[in-house]
Order: sequence, then C-alpha cells, then structure tokens
Amino acid sequence: MQDFLRWAARLLACLALLGAAAPAAAQEADRPVTIFAAASTTDAVNEIAEAYAARTGGALRPVVAASSTLARQIAQGAPADLFLSADVAWMDHLDAQQLLAPGSRLPLLSNRLVLVAPADSPLRLRLSRGLPLRDLLGDGRLAIGDPAHVPAGVYARQALEALGLWDQVADRLAQAGNVRAALALVGRGEVAAGIVYETDAAISRRVKIIDAFPGDVTPDITYPLAIVAGRDSPAVRSAYDFLISDEATAIFGKHGFTRARFGS
Repeated sequence: MQDFLRWAARLLACLALLGAAAPAAAQEADRPVTIFAAASTTDAVNEIAEAYAARTGGALRPVVAASSTLARQIAQGAPADLFLSADVAWMDHLDAQQLLAPGSRLPLLSNRLVLVAPADSPLRLRLSRGLPLRDLLGDGRLAIGDPAHVPAGVYARQALEALGLWDQVADRLAQAGNVRAALALVGRGEVAAGIVYETDAAISRRVKIIDAFPGDVTPDITYPLAIVAGRDSPAVRSAYDFLISDEATAIFGKHGFTRARFGS
C-alpha cells in the first residue's frame, strides 16, 4: 500500500510539472521575437516583420538604434533574441563575451557609403583625393554618425582619411547618434552635406546623392546577423530562418541592400 501511495505521489508530481510546462510553452510560442537591428535597416526590417507575420502568424518585433547602442544593451542583458548589426566590430564585441548562440552568426547584407546634400542644394563634386571639401561646404557642416562608435561614422572617417580629406573637415562635423539622425540633419537643411548609407539616401526625398565613395577607400560594409546566446528557441529560429530566406532577401533588395556572401 505504501509503495502504491509513493507511486501515486510521483505520478501526481509529474502531471503537475507537465501542466505547468504546457502554459509556459504556449507563452513562449506567443511571445514576439525581438530583433535588435541597426537604424539603417529600419524600413526593411519593419516590412520583413509584416511579411513574417503574414507568412507564419508569428510576431517579429524590431528595436532599432545605432549598432553600438544595441550591442551595449545586449551586453547588459537586454532581452534581444536576434541582433542585426551594421558593423562587424560590434558583433565581434558580443562574440568575444560569448553572447552569441554558437553557429548562428553569418554575414547577411552589404551596403555602400554616399555623400548626400539637401535636395535643393547646388553642391556638385566628385569624391577624390585632394578635393577641397572644406571650401565646397562653405559655412556649412558635414553630418556623420559619431565616429567614436556609430558604424556609419566609423566608415565615414575611414573613407575621408583614405582620401586625405579628414583633416579638412574634422572641426566642421555635426556628429549624430545614428545614421538616420545624420540623414535627418541633411534633410532639414541644417547642414551642407552628410555621409550616410546608400540605402538611407534612397528613402528620403529631402536629400540627393552627390557621389558614392570609391570602393577602394571604404572597407566592406557588412551587416552580420546572429541569435543572442540563451535565446535560441523554435520561435527565434523560425524568425532567423525567415530573415535569411529568399523572401526577406527580396525585401532587403527593394530597400537597396545587397546580399552578403555567407561564410565571408
């Protein structure tokens, strides 16, 4: 009789655990998958979230900001499931702290750097070594992402230095917290010009592209994607797979991004 009672108690305990696990699993399935994404991907990722919901019924919730800001938040424990960075270095920052799910990191997108001006600006130039950029800006300033940490600003400084133009404009910068903020400064006419991604310039009718930076003076602009360590689950994996699918690639392409080579 005592053996039967012990067996019955164990059975009831197991059933209780299963009963608790079922709501937890359902809650996990219903929870939106949160992607921390670089500000320059805002429009594309929002559209992809809509397509993902339509295709799967799942919810993908984008949180967009400068890659540096997002990486720091993830390192401090922010509840991100996925990270799409505009900069390899900030993904490396998390990788070094073992904050990425093993095997999930891959290069997803590529972009280009361009010089833009307000749509009604008379500015015309070709980006080249020896260009009198400071004189061409007149009394205006040049908007870029903060070169201390914003990927677009880091790339901008590297490109300007490669062309020998950085020293001309270093004291004439309007430094922004992310690339979209730099774009906004140009669109509002608060600066003479700005350096942004080609994809950002394409979304605004208030700016025009003056010239693209030559490929030999800019590093490869690659956007890596990864699952955050400890966040891998069937729901997160489903969203991850959708982001690398042909359907998502087409949406990214519509917004001006090109597909990076996996494994590069």
